[in-house]
Parts: sequence; C-alpha cells; structure tokens
Amino acid sequence: MQNLNILVIATRNKGKTAEIRDLFEDFPFGIKNLEDFGPIPPVEEDGSTFDENAYKKASFTAKILGLPALADDSGLIVEALGGAPGVRSARYAGENASDEQRCARLLKEMEGQTNRKAAFECVISIAVPTGPALTYEARVEGLIAEKPAGSNGFGYDSIFYYPPLKKTFAELTRNEKNRVSHRGKALNELRDEFKKVLTWIDQHMPVMEKFVHHEK
Repeated sequence: MQNLNILVIATRNKGKTAEIRDLFEDFPFGIKNLEDFGPIPPVEEDGSTFDENAYKKASFTAKILGLPALADDSGLIVEALGGAPGVRSARYAGENASDEQRCARLLKEMEGQTNRKAAFECVISIAVPTGPALTYEARVEGLIAEKPAGSNGFGYDSIFYYPPLKKTFAELTRNEKNRVSHRGKALNELRDEFKKVLTWIDQHMPVMEKFVHHEK
C-alpha cells in the first residue's frame, strides 16, 4: 500500500478540508489538500452535473500528483429559481466573488418569493491515477432564509435554514453540521465503507514495475 498513507483533497478550501479531516481523524492516513503541493493547473469545472465535475477534479488531481484523490462537487438547488445556482453555485456572483456576495445575489433573486424550498446536493468522487473512481452522493433539504444568520461554515451556509434544528447551517457547530449536511452524509457513508475503499485503492493504484535487463 505504497501511497495509502496520503489522501489528497482536490480543493484549496480550508473549511472543506477541515470538515473532511474531522470525519477521518480515526483513520491512519494523512489528508492533504492542493495547498500542500506546488502549482497545479486549475480544472475547468464545465460538467453539466455535480457527478461530472467531482470525477473530473478527482481524476485530474490523482493523475497529476500520482496519489489517490478525493473531490466533491456540491451546490445549492433553489426550487423557485428553477434549480439555480446548481453546478454554478461557486460562480453564481462571478468568478472571484466572496461568500457574502454570493449570498447577497441569491437573496436578491429570492426577493418576493414565497416558495423558499432549497436543497444542498453533494457528489464525492475518489479517483486513482489510472482513472477509475468511486462515487458517493447525498442531499439535504431546507429553506432559503430571509437574511443571513451565523458565522460558522462557508458558502451559502448563512442563508440555508435547516428546519429540524431551527438554525441556518452557519449557526451549527462543525460536528452538528457534519451529522446532517449533504457533504457530511456522503462522507459518513464513505467512512462506513472506508476499509473497502482502502482495499479498492490498493488494487487500482499503479504498481512500480521492475525492469529486468536480459542479456541477448
């Protein structure tokens, strides 16, 4: 299991990396993200589904670094906006917009809407350098709040109201969020099967070939 002591999370997002580290702290391997490596070309997330984008990011990262890689693609689906922002969640207010700007844009779009139903969806892809990947996915339903609340989390957490706990995701502790969120559910499913996943990675990681010189 030459490279199983490291799993690369294909992100530079510190919040996302911290959530994943928390969930896998009991496992004997280190989690790194893209900040731990030299410059890596960006992946163009031009897939039409979360599944396509997650696989693209994981597969590209695994091939570039020669290590098993995990990527997630997730986003907010708002019923009244026809499913927007969806796969464009991170770019909804422009390429370099802040979380606050994204939330503000969404709240502006939702002005006057009585249907506040929304869902977060997440697809996780684990890939190895040779191309194959495993996929996990999950969804959590909630409502778009009238205004931001809470200072935890990232992305759209401050405006995603979760009725069972009567709080936005940004008002939850990281442990609370990991239990109920779309990413938390998908990662927990992955964690429950992680021994199988490690075996799968070991079977699919490229083996360093031994070249023997034969005299003619």
